[in-house]
Amino acid sequence: MKKINLGITGCLGRMGQQIIKSAKKDKNFKLIALTEGKRIKKKINGIDILQNSNEALKKTSVIIDFTIPKCTFEILKIASKLKKRVVIGTTGFSEKEENLIKKYSKKIPILKAGNMSLGINLLMYLTEITSNTLGNNFLSKIFEIHHKHKKDYPSGTALMLGRGIATGKSKDFYKLIGKKYFNKKNFPYGKKINFNSIRKGEIIGEHEVKFSSGKEIITLNHEAFDRALYSEGALSAAKWLMTKKPGLYSMRDLMNFKK
Repeated sequence: MKKINLGITGCLGRMGQQIIKSAKKDKNFKLIALTEGKRIKKKINGIDILQNSNEALKKTSVIIDFTIPKCTFEILKIASKLKKRVVIGTTGFSEKEENLIKKYSKKIPILKAGNMSLGINLLMYLTEITSNTLGNNFLSKIFEIHHKHKKDYPSGTALMLGRGIATGKSKDFYKLIGKKYFNKKNFPYGKKINFNSIRKGEIIGEHEVKFSSGKEIITLNHEAFDRALYSEGALSAAKWLMTKKPGLYSMRDLMNFKK
């Protein structure tokens, strides 16, 4: 089998480093491009770290991007011009930016996920089913914990789970976003979806979705213990994307969950 030429952006970040580590073990890939937002005089596995550019990424077949929104759009502009596939694990996009990603997906295949974990994507599916089944008699809220280095909150995964609640109710997610709490011990349910984010230690990721009728509480949760499940998920996404036409895909498509 011919190896897939892989490019990794944000290669010095925590996820960038993890993807490099996982890609070295995966015989399906050949790592050929490593980039950052600016040129850095350093090599990883004998590969120069280059600045995001057409030249740096022209020989790739697929690009994996775990960076920040500004950098992601730099990459999408390059990928669109070069007709390259992109896996996006970046989080923190605004509604306007989400719509811009959809426009790019008309030109190139893009798989975007707030979380690349199989378990988290199953959790989102279960969240949709639970939200749909319980209806409007139950209020909901989402709790998440990540390591102290994570800057954005709520996490992309928490927002993804919120979208699952909205989808279950057939409502506009952005109109259901409630209050966003930070480092609170307790936080209330609301008619909208309230979020609470904790940042401490080196915790990889914990997410919890709670539904309450006032008489009972239903809890769905997931804990991650190894960052490799995200990088391995991203590589599975990259491999899956190789046979796809332009469009915006998700891990749900890869896992073939029912709509």
